[in-house]
Amino acid sequence: MAIKYVPYFPNTLEGQAVLDNFVRTKRVLRYRDNDQVIERVQRGMPLYEMELKEQIGQNPNNLVIRGECLSACAYLRDNGIFVDLIYVDPPFASGADYAKKVYIRRNPKVAAVISQAESELDIEELKAFEEKMYGDVWDKERYLNWMYENLMAMKSIMSDEASIYVHLDYHIGHYVKILMDEIFGEDNFRNEITWNSTASHNDATTSYSEITQCIFFYSKNEKNTFNIQYVPYSDEYIDSEWTKAPSGRYYKFENMLDPQGKMDAYDFHGTIARWRTTPDKFEELWNAPQTEVPNSHGRIRLGKNGKPIKRCRIVFMDELPGVPVSDNWTDIAYVAGRARENVGYSTQKPEALLERIIKTSSNAGMLVADFFGGSGVTAAVANKLERNFIHCDIGINSIQTARDRLLADKAEFKVLEIKDGVSLYRNPVQTMDKLKSLIKGLRNEDALDKFWEGSIVDTQHGMMPVYLPNLMDSSTRLLDKPLMNRIIREALPDLPDDTKRVIVYYIDITDREDIELFIKEQNTQTTIEIELRDLKQVLDEVVVEDEAEWELTETQESLFKGWKVELKSFHSDRVLRKIEEVNMKGQQQSLAKGKAFKPIEISDEGLETIEWLSLDCTTADKQAPWHSDAEIKIDRLGYVILNGKKTKDFWDSTITCDQKPLRMKIRNICGDETIYVI
Repeated sequence: MAIKYVPYFPNTLEGQAVLDNFVRTKRVLRYRDNDQVIERVQRGMPLYEMELKEQIGQNPNNLVIRGECLSACAYLRDNGIFVDLIYVDPPFASGADYAKKVYIRRNPKVAAVISQAESELDIEELKAFEEKMYGDVWDKERYLNWMYENLMAMKSIMSDEASIYVHLDYHIGHYVKILMDEIFGEDNFRNEITWNSTASHNDATTSYSEITQCIFFYSKNEKNTFNIQYVPYSDEYIDSEWTKAPSGRYYKFENMLDPQGKMDAYDFHGTIARWRTTPDKFEELWNAPQTEVPNSHGRIRLGKNGKPIKRCRIVFMDELPGVPVSDNWTDIAYVAGRARENVGYSTQKPEALLERIIKTSSNAGMLVADFFGGSGVTAAVANKLERNFIHCDIGINSIQTARDRLLADKAEFKVLEIKDGVSLYRNPVQTMDKLKSLIKGLRNEDALDKFWEGSIVDTQHGMMPVYLPNLMDSSTRLLDKPLMNRIIREALPDLPDDTKRVIVYYIDITDREDIELFIKEQNTQTTIEIELRDLKQVLDEVVVEDEAEWELTETQESLFKGWKVELKSFHSDRVLRKIEEVNMKGQQQSLAKGKAFKPIEISDEGLETIEWLSLDCTTADKQAPWHSDAEIKIDRLGYVILNGKKTKDFWDSTITCDQKPLRMKIRNICGDETIYVI
């Protein structure tokens, strides 16, 4: 249960997503559950306990937070932390599922032989499978309600001169702009930036190719941090507007007449006109060092009569910053598969995109936040540009990717986890996929409305419809009176007449006794009993720790003196079940096509299912924050990344450190981490 609820903003706006500017027709755009969102906003953001998982360096301002945007903003506001720039790349409401490519590593027992033979690894032969990371499957109403709450939460922790960039596309962007107009005010709208996110392709047959995405840029107040950025002049512009001097420098002439005609006319070295600058500043140009431009004096061009002409100021291109960046960004490429910055994360955005945004709307030392952090690009670029950062995401893969990326960049930060009462399996979408198999007896029921996840049948009560909160939608996690009232008033009356009992699972609840009393008082129109069950008791059984065997030795070798841990075996039941599932599906597809099938095979040792391992020499307490004294990451090609530094060595199943290790943490290739006391 939440510790408390933190107010969103001192002056919470009323109303929501109202488009009422068609005066004659009175057309209004609204969406369902409007009143429920207002109630949640008025209640505040849920604040949970925050657990320190790892401390890297000493910078207290840099945070990597696993959890939802609402709870992260509640924590920041409760601690008086305000951010100067927000960039978010939330789900696009596209209806797509996004998957991570999972690669089987090379067996370290044969890695040395491979290295000696200098074999080249054929990337196409890498054994791999996909694992779903998150689902971008929403209906419009739920998505917009969810976005409204998140935008309100983000506004509540923005500093007075802060800006926010919200990255979307054609699926839902135009609706979200209406929300942002209401939340931030139409007067604080700055730009709709169009980014050419991909090259043109030829798969469109009935419409134009979709190559752009939109980024909505708003400020919190009238005054915001804004540093103009420039791009180089195009070759076409240079050829048409500039002249090349013998030295190779490009120059052109600037009109010095007053465009408004408001300046008094005066004589400048024989030419009388309404000049656009003062005589003193004009004299500075006249007395400047002589240039190589023909028929000139200082920085002033002269006519045939030896007097200044209208277009008389000489400007050199190498003294100008370039063309100010517009709202049409065509010069930033997407992250290609072989790009050096590619970290193998779906929906990863290029560093150049975030570099432009961060340079424009923040200064060194300011705090930059991303509450749908994904691959960690915002935090990584902010760190390189000497800004502080907050990376937040609900998916463990995002946290691991960002953490490893920042460590390689030598960033200092804390890794925090919001203790919202849910032990997520891997991420919300995977947990939802598994819930039906975890809840005994739960089955699909076509006769029920989609509000119900399915039913459980027993001899006493017959068919019992089951309600499950959606782990990907924070608005359903808290069982409160408004949600229970909706179940009683809307869901129960539509059930079959012979329904005797329903089961309502919850993750968080305002007050169980109070809710049970509410049910007793309000559930008078039906004879259906409502049984409340705590979903955490089911979810806590989801995470199964991996098994590992190792040998610890102290070495006194000439090249290394310290401690060595050698992995003997590693067994991940979940990874093996996933591989078995992939093999079964592949075999069925091969049989249907009449082709031979080559299954993914794992050695008896199972070491090729390890992605990362770390040693902690500070404490043997499994619950204490992690301190990485030495760590190894094995990339998909089998090479070792040692303490964030890439090498060309294959992993030999060992990891070493100077001091005696007390704990070891191992991450399997699907991202699950297990801590072992050595």
